Amino acid sequence: MIIVYTPAGGEPERYDAQSLKVSEASIVQRTIDQKWTEIRDGLGTEDIDAMRAIVWVLKKRSNPSLTLADVDPGVGELVTRFDKQEVAAYVERACRIRDTDPSVTGEQVATALADFPDAADDPEHAARLIEEMTAEGSEGPKAPVTKPARQRPSASSTSRSTGTTT
Repeated sequence: MIIVYTPAGGEPERYDAQSLKVSEASIVQRTIDQKWTEIRDGLGTEDIDAMRAIVWVLKKRSNPSLTLADVDPGVGELVTRFDKQEVAAYVERACRIRDTDPSVTGEQVATALADFPDAADDPEHAARLIEEMTAEGSEGPKAPVTKPARQRPSASSTSRSTGTTT
């Protein structure tokens, strides 16, 4: 999720919530007294406390002495937008409906998604993806658009250093 902060009279600043380190997410949690899952879900509903705290923590990277009180935007100056990966996953899920229900057409899915590009950080990318994936004859994405699940290495595939040399 991208948080777009547009200060009055200023240029939009973009902050990628996915770029937070665990230690930074912990600071956000403590600051607004919410668990990360609540914060993450809050971004989807434009929770102003979640957006403000994340922007503050990310701004602290370049200005460590910045306090939360220093980041006090107007309520209309913060919005969230879907990043490209989130857009792709959302459109892919919508297209699965068409792929599993023969009564649903690509045109119907495209109509249902007509306003979705407005919620994307890159509206042109979202519109293009919707057009490509909902076109008649399209069977969904040309390539996987979601990250594959991360595999845990098995005990036999990991190696350990014993500290000895041969």
